[in-house]
Amino acid sequence: MAILEIKGVTKSFGGVKAVEDVSVNVEENTLLGIIGPNGSGKTTLVNIITGFIKPDKGSVFFKGKELIGLPPYTITNLGIGRAFQMVKPFFHLPAFKNLIVPLSSKRVRSTSGGGYGDKDAIALDILEEVGFERDSSVPYKTASVLPHGYLKRLELARLISLKSEIFILDELFSGLSIAEVTSILPIIEKILFEGNTVIMIEHRLKELFRIANKVIVFNFGRIIKEGAPKEILEDEEVKKAYLGVEV
Repeated sequence: MAILEIKGVTKSFGGVKAVEDVSVNVEENTLLGIIGPNGSGKTTLVNIITGFIKPDKGSVFFKGKELIGLPPYTITNLGIGRAFQMVKPFFHLPAFKNLIVPLSSKRVRSTSGGGYGDKDAIALDILEEVGFERDSSVPYKTASVLPHGYLKRLELARLISLKSEIFILDELFSGLSIAEVTSILPIIEKILFEGNTVIMIEHRLKELFRIANKVIVFNFGRIIKEGAPKEILEDEEVKKAYLGVEV
């Protein structure tokens, strides 16, 4: 069953079509990978889904509800959470206090009968879930001094705190070591196991293809291939457009 339906979406900037007539269904409780060269339209599509950009034409439906025209905060409260490629925490707050904002959100209040309870304790639980050492000083450090790997985990924790149903992860693995990526993969698998849906824009193809159910390939604003990771790897058009690298 499709939880997200994108139908005929087109967006131009200064006469250049960043996204052109894109249609794709995202099935519930699956991981959709989005790949393609830089500038091919991947982030523009995510900006449309999350309400940061309005398309020139087309529709996006989340569980049957039209998203086009809704502001980003409304889309977030419906259950679509987004982690940005460039991390955007509250740098002046301790890591665990960064989660108090989503834990106090309208979505959490409406889905939890008023809230989670002791928000500090819950925030620490969620940080531990994504790899923060609970008995260390790390959860209490300000976000501004955290290493990049912890900031990426904090992005995941924020979406978990929001009780997101769709997790949109824009280059989550960017800037991480192989060991860091390997340690994050089980967290994403747990998010899926709990019944959620994940959309990942990613250039780290080996790691993405390990966990993706379906992959779509963008080139010049259009989807040139859609299928299982194995099909993507074997497609000649995809190889010419993007996969001229070791994967």
